[in-house]
Amino acid sequence: MNISLTFKNFEPSPHLRKYANKRFGKLLKFDKTANAELNITLEVEKFRHIVDATLTGDNMNISATEKSEDMYQSIDLAVDKMNAQVRKLREKSKDRYRRGEGLVRMDVVSFADAAHSEPPTIVETDSYPPKPMAVEEAAMQLDSLQFEFLVFLNAETERPNVIYRRKDGNYGLIDPGTD
Repeated sequence: MNISLTFKNFEPSPHLRKYANKRFGKLLKFDKTANAELNITLEVEKFRHIVDATLTGDNMNISATEKSEDMYQSIDLAVDKMNAQVRKLREKSKDRYRRGEGLVRMDVVSFADAAHSEPPTIVETDSYPPKPMAVEEAAMQLDSLQFEFLVFLNAETERPNVIYRRKDGNYGLIDPGTD
C-alpha cells in the first residue's frame, strides 16, 4: 500500500501532511492487496484549494476532485466522495454475488449394469444461468418442463435451491442454507 502526496503552489505544514495521510489512509482498508496505490495532489490557485485523489488497486479505480476555500474542507469532501464510491462498488459486487451471475452446471450420469464393474460416466452436460424465482414458481416451471429436478435461485433467501419431483408425485426442496 502506497500513499503519495504532491503539493503544488504552496508549502504544506506538517499538520496538513499528517491530516491528509490520516484521512486518506482510511481508504486503503477497503483494498487489502499490497499493490494498492493512492495518489493525492493538493493545489492552491488564488483562493481555491483543490484536492485531486486517485485510488487504484486490483479491483477498483476510484478518483475524486474537490475545490473549496479551505484545504482541510477540500480533503474532507474528497475523502467523503471516495468513501461513497467505495461503498457503491462493494454493494455492487455483493449484489452480483447474491444474484448468482455464475452458471449452473448440470451433469447426467449413466450407470452401467452391476455385472460390469465400470465406473459411472458423464453422458450429458448442460449449463445455464439460474433465474431468481419463488418456490411456487419453480414448482410450476418443473411441472411444465417435465424435468426430474430444477436448480433455481430462491428469490426470498437469495440462495441456490433445488426442487425435485418425488416418487409419490409431490415435490421436494433442497435448500443448502444455514438458517
